[in-house]
Amino acid sequence: MLDQITPINKALILANVGIFILQNLLGGLIEVWFALWPPQLPYFKPWQLLTYGFLHGGMAHLFFNMFALFMFGSEIERLFGPKRYLVYYLLCVVGAAAMHIIVVTQAGLPPAPTVGASGAVFGLLLAFGMAYPKRMIMLIFPPIPMPAWLFVTLYGLLELYLGITQTASGIAHFAHLGGMATGFVVIRYWQGQKRIR
Repeated sequence: MLDQITPINKALILANVGIFILQNLLGGLIEVWFALWPPQLPYFKPWQLLTYGFLHGGMAHLFFNMFALFMFGSEIERLFGPKRYLVYYLLCVVGAAAMHIIVVTQAGLPPAPTVGASGAVFGLLLAFGMAYPKRMIMLIFPPIPMPAWLFVTLYGLLELYLGITQTASGIAHFAHLGGMATGFVVIRYWQGQKRIR
């Protein structure tokens, strides 16, 4: 099973797991320096736009993000190539952070640290849906098969609804959408470059 994971995707999974172990060993010290804090707080540092994406809020949070990375990441790495895959992943992390900060600041929501690779994961989902729109995906809850394009579209709309209504508090829904939006812009930009060449 592990030999099917592509090199960069394997490195990203191992990095996330390793940093999660460090989080648990060092307590809150890692979060203070590397979680994404709102810019109005003194804890905010520019590098947090990237580093927050390698921290997680608990075992379940880590598991679901790494499971999605395992399911979709290697496929996208084979499609993009290792270098572009890493660039794409990291840009989705940063784009998700930027969207989250903008929304939290404009909406006047209470400041809180943000962690998780979900923004990058949503970027990967979008890439998968665009590259393989007719590929069937089986959901866990409920177990209904559907084409990738429909799954990605419904998931994006659900995140938008939950973000606007603030139904599931404590989850950075607009960071998820920011990862998808960043992924879309990057893919379109690369497609445009290809056409020009």
